[in-house]
Amino acid sequence: MKYSHKKLIALAVILVVALAFPFFIGNVYYLHIAIEAYINVILGMGFALLYSVGLITLGMAAYYGIGAYASTLLVMKSGLSFWLAMPAAGIIAGIVAAVIGLLIVRYPGVGFVVFTLVTGFVMQRIWGAVRLFGGWGGIIGIPPPNPIFGVVDFSSKIHYYYLSLFLLLVTVVVLYGLYQSRIGRAWRAIKLDPRLAATTGINAYVYRLAAFVVACAFAGLAGSFYAHYSGTIMPDAFDLHKSIHIQIYAILGGLESYILGPLTGAIVFTAVPEFLRMAPEIEPYFTGCLLIGLVIFLPSGLAGLAQRVPGLLSQLYAACMHQSGASEHSR
Repeated sequence: MKYSHKKLIALAVILVVALAFPFFIGNVYYLHIAIEAYINVILGMGFALLYSVGLITLGMAAYYGIGAYASTLLVMKSGLSFWLAMPAAGIIAGIVAAVIGLLIVRYPGVGFVVFTLVTGFVMQRIWGAVRLFGGWGGIIGIPPPNPIFGVVDFSSKIHYYYLSLFLLLVTVVVLYGLYQSRIGRAWRAIKLDPRLAATTGINAYVYRLAAFVVACAFAGLAGSFYAHYSGTIMPDAFDLHKSIHIQIYAILGGLESYILGPLTGAIVFTAVPEFLRMAPEIEPYFTGCLLIGLVIFLPSGLAGLAQRVPGLLSQLYAACMHQSGASEHSR
């Protein structure tokens, strides 16, 4: 079976498990963890998308915040429906990324990292200093999404769960389609060797800018959901620490698998700290040791482990069959 087919089967299994999750887990706390994990998966996939064109960012949380603040103001100040504000927030985050990207994408490497880091700091200071954005105290009382046909009123976490799952599915479908298209092939060529890609007519600057805009637009969508799910936003929620966490989700999940990597990494490293909150004195040490262990013993990430399991199982099965055959022959 081809590797791409294996990935599709793995994603299908994950989808079935995700759809059935609320029916087997009645605890709303676990639903909350799953919702946070899905949003982190979207953010991690955005980081992986930038990595696929040879860009590393320390400012993904800034566009997450742009989406959150844009959606909040559109709903609370303009009276716009959430269902219109959410895509608008993604578009606004993408437009801001396009404007900033025109200047910084032409400096890949350390320059891009520094510029995105500065962008994150500047955006956080703007949100904290301007009264329209609620200052450092943030904005509270953000309304939930408008009811759907008067039936789904988002009074239950299950409704938020399926909305976050829907956003994640949209992200996966769009990014998978892009990766399988000519655009995705150009992205991979740029990551391997930008100069060699340029000799084949690929404009690295344009394709990198497109990747930056797409990644930030999805971060804006995730930010919109986060704002209306939590009901409160403040500048500290979109700081450098959040950008670093987004990196961790993608890198330790496995950057060579642009979808399964962030998916596994975000789920694991969202759930582990949450489950260890009952022991806050050991949580940082346990999480840190887990991260170090993964970096040392599993450099390909958690997705790489998932890819190895079928091969290891087949080898184990073959060894057992060989041993069984040898035993029968000796008899």
